[in-house]
Amino acid sequence: MVIVESLMKLAKTTGSLIYTTVATSMTANVIGCEQYLSIIIPARMYAEEYKKRRLKMKNLSRTVEDAGTMASPLVPWNTCGAFMFATLGVSAFSYAPYVFLAILSPIVVIIYGFTGVTIEYGDDAKEAIQEKELSPNQKNAL
Repeated sequence: MVIVESLMKLAKTTGSLIYTTVATSMTANVIGCEQYLSIIIPARMYAEEYKKRRLKMKNLSRTVEDAGTMASPLVPWNTCGAFMFATLGVSAFSYAPYVFLAILSPIVVIIYGFTGVTIEYGDDAKEAIQEKELSPNQKNAL
């Protein structure tokens, strides 16, 4: 809980919250050595914060999917990277330059977070979110 609280001090905006979620998912992927941990841990860590900010849970789901699942084959000691090596006989470092989707997905979801594109808020978001935090795209979405 202490880790989440200290990370939330840095995540003031929706974009920085999504960036923090991506960073946590990718870190869990590298440290946990398992794709599922890179989804479950950040999703549970940040679910309350997403609810508190009136963000729909599909934003959190998409973020951990784009950062945890998509980047998993790029980690050689992860189960996905090990499977690729055992099946194809090619290391993750060898095929990494060709895995555009896995590389671009976390970047795109971070851009979405900072620009407000495809970010959806709950029904009472107009009253709950302060005007200064919303970008023009987010205001139009409401």
